Amino acid sequence: MKKTKSSGFNTPFQNLSGVIKNQDKAKPSTPRKSDPSASPPEGQEDTGLFIKAMENVKPLSRKNVIVKSATPGSELLKVNDVGTEDGETLRKLRQLIDKGPGFTVSSTPEYMEGTEHQVHPEISRKLHRGKFSIQAHIDLHGMTVLEARAQFDDFLTRSIANNLRTLLVIHGRGLSSSKEPVLKSKVYEWLTKGPWRKYVIAFSSARSVDGGPGATYILLRKSPLTNKYRKKHKI
Repeated sequence: MKKTKSSGFNTPFQNLSGVIKNQDKAKPSTPRKSDPSASPPEGQEDTGLFIKAMENVKPLSRKNVIVKSATPGSELLKVNDVGTEDGETLRKLRQLIDKGPGFTVSSTPEYMEGTEHQVHPEISRKLHRGKFSIQAHIDLHGMTVLEARAQFDDFLTRSIANNLRTLLVIHGRGLSSSKEPVLKSKVYEWLTKGPWRKYVIAFSSARSVDGGPGATYILLRKSPLTNKYRKKHKI
């Protein structure tokens, strides 16, 4: 047997270079093209879907576009083309919100008023405009007709006994009624046909701050009209 010469030193890494070369050959080569089956990075999938969905979308014209007002603290909308009908409507709406003019209860179909035969109609208009201070009020809203009539009669009896002249009766607008507003119609009837007619100088729907069409101002006289006066003037 042929003997190999030994240097007398232990050389454990003698074959290391060969092992490394074999491992490098076993590694899979890196693909030059991306794997089509691989998932796209987070966020790119949604972006791609959005771009595809917006392919045929065209931007809107800036004419007549409704935008938020640049006025600080104002949420009112305005129209760029102020010459249009919508622009004029929104202009009036802005004026109403900012300054109040443009809406009056007396201009609505719900407004009602009335005066005694010999009283100038201007009295009821002044009453509506708040020219007379309210001295007492009652809320009939939500009552039945019978309950409301009893409370109404008691209220007017006490008001006349205490020499009160200007009253406010809240009856509601009757928006939930299938036909006409029940209590509002009854109040009108009690003021024009009932026994309280001889005490009434004028009445009118209230201003918005006092209930608008859902309430009525009543102006009473100090003493009732006599039958002699009523017959003379055919009231």
